[in-house]
Amino acid sequence: MMSWQVVRAMALGATPVFFAAACVSGISPSTLKSTDFDLSRPDIVAFIDEMVAKDGFSRDQVTAVVTAARFRPEVTATMDHPAETTLAWWQYRQRFVTASRIQEGLIYWHNNSAALDAVAAESGVPPEYVVAILGIETNYGRSTGAYREIDTLMTFAFDYPARAEFYRGELRQFLLLARDLGLNPIDIRGSYGGALGAPQMMPSNYRHFVKANPEEKAINLWTDSKAIITSTADFLRDRGWIRDAPVLTDAQADDGVSIVGSEGLNLNDTVGSLKVKGVRIEAAPPDTTPVVLIQAALEHSVQYRVGFNNFYVISRYNPRVNYAMAVCDLAQELRHKVVAEPVAPVL
Repeated sequence: MMSWQVVRAMALGATPVFFAAACVSGISPSTLKSTDFDLSRPDIVAFIDEMVAKDGFSRDQVTAVVTAARFRPEVTATMDHPAETTLAWWQYRQRFVTASRIQEGLIYWHNNSAALDAVAAESGVPPEYVVAILGIETNYGRSTGAYREIDTLMTFAFDYPARAEFYRGELRQFLLLARDLGLNPIDIRGSYGGALGAPQMMPSNYRHFVKANPEEKAINLWTDSKAIITSTADFLRDRGWIRDAPVLTDAQADDGVSIVGSEGLNLNDTVGSLKVKGVRIEAAPPDTTPVVLIQAALEHSVQYRVGFNNFYVISRYNPRVNYAMAVCDLAQELRHKVVAEPVAPVL
């Protein structure tokens, strides 16, 4: 029986062998186009030196891979104008919390109910939030990304100064991950931001999950439902998810209350401090509970919402308010439907 590495690599057109110079034979610096990367740049030279000195790669291995990378300016353009910030909340919700996404999420939930229940018992993360993240990230694994990962990471690491340091770290982790899993790094594909698989894990998070599960010889986050579900819940748990705690609720606010923007969020208020400011929350937890107040733009009005610790944890997946709210709303739609309208599994 072929391993998942072989099956996935063949599906991507990859050479199903371990990371080695043989994976990229025939590629040399002379094949570079004028729009690609200059391997004599000091920052690229330093990166190759580090991979050789610290991680045990040969210089030929790393050079062959970075030589194969192609500059992709469109990924930086998308990074500068993501839908989470260019769309009003009501527009963003319309795009992601749809009838079809809800129905497909119900099917995914029922097909994977045993794994979701087991993971919920272990991590404290309810099934609906795991399913909602997978639905918004990749439409339950259907759209895991069309960009070659090496192109994306090289573009951000060496031609996007705002996040170059972060992406150089992710590039290193990606090459280590490819070696760990025995995949050809040139053929692995991901999102425009460099995230991989159905749960859209950055290489460092993917590798962390691999190292946390040493009993698994290979962890496939593209097609292995158990690994996909577990890694998503573990991500939330490791970032502070509180079992049975509130996530997001509606509120009423007086005029002039300070409101968080769509670029990011922090739990800078408490339930008590919001009361002083004129914010009313039904069935509110204790006054000392940390919260963030959000003003969400509807088509003809505004909606006030209060996010708790678990809402902040969801935003660690994507630090945009609209994204975290969409996850919450899709999760609640799924939970309501599961209770009200059971769906038979699709085999």
